[in-house]
Amino acid sequence: MSEIKKEDIKQEVFDLYDDYAHDRIDRRDFVQRLSAYAVGGLTVSALMGFLMPDYKGGIKIKADDPRLQSDYVTYPSPKGGGSIKALVSMPVNTSQKLGGIVVVHENRGLNPHIADVARRAALSGFVSVAPDALTPLGGYPGNDDEGRALQSKRNRNEMLEDFIAAYDYLKTHNNCNGKIGVVGFCFGGWIANMMAVRIPGLAASVPFYGGQPGLEDVPNIKAPLLLHYAELDTRVNEGWPAYEAALKQHNKAYTAHMYANANHGFHNDTTPRYDKAAAELAWQRTVDFFKKNLT
Repeated sequence: MSEIKKEDIKQEVFDLYDDYAHDRIDRRDFVQRLSAYAVGGLTVSALMGFLMPDYKGGIKIKADDPRLQSDYVTYPSPKGGGSIKALVSMPVNTSQKLGGIVVVHENRGLNPHIADVARRAALSGFVSVAPDALTPLGGYPGNDDEGRALQSKRNRNEMLEDFIAAYDYLKTHNNCNGKIGVVGFCFGGWIANMMAVRIPGLAASVPFYGGQPGLEDVPNIKAPLLLHYAELDTRVNEGWPAYEAALKQHNKAYTAHMYANANHGFHNDTTPRYDKAAAELAWQRTVDFFKKNLT
């Protein structure tokens, strides 16, 4: 894996991985198509190892970080999965109530990377809750392939209810000031958009490369939006012009950023799609946005 450099990999390989990661092709088809790029000494297994997430080496904030109080809780989701497990994190020795952030995972459950992101959010001065929408099916199974397979068995609108219920959970949390935002990635980006549609009291919404809501739903949005898109993410970006036109038409508060030469998933620092400059800038903008709207 260390012998492969990101700049040596064709964009088509990243696009192929995107198709696989979003269940547009199965593993067998992915491996077969990937073989076309196994040239010049590269093997298919080496390419796959390069593309897959590295959770051991990529985690920034460890689960036992002494600066944080992190615990798993279970909260009710009567319109969704019934009962949902979530990671709740906040700074230790908090002397005042903090803004709350719902952190929404991708299409594979609460994996180690998203748990890490939730801890990063907490270290920035918030109470974060990172639900696992796979809870009704036993929870994140320990690897992303099985996680995707499990998540495909759940109805996405029921999962949306699980994350809306996480908002309700934070509303009554002893350490939360009642101002709550959401940040989500990929599938979670769609959830972040839809929570802005569904929750009138949502204080801020930050979708990372997320699918857009129906245009008929835009008038219901009350929360300010900070939207992050990747220039090379043509699949998700197709829906952005119409969404932006609707946001303008209905005078919604939003800021959108398109990150040049970045792939879908550019914020995920456990995969080679990671773009350090884009990710760090997007995250700083996200933290600043939350500090403005949740404190």
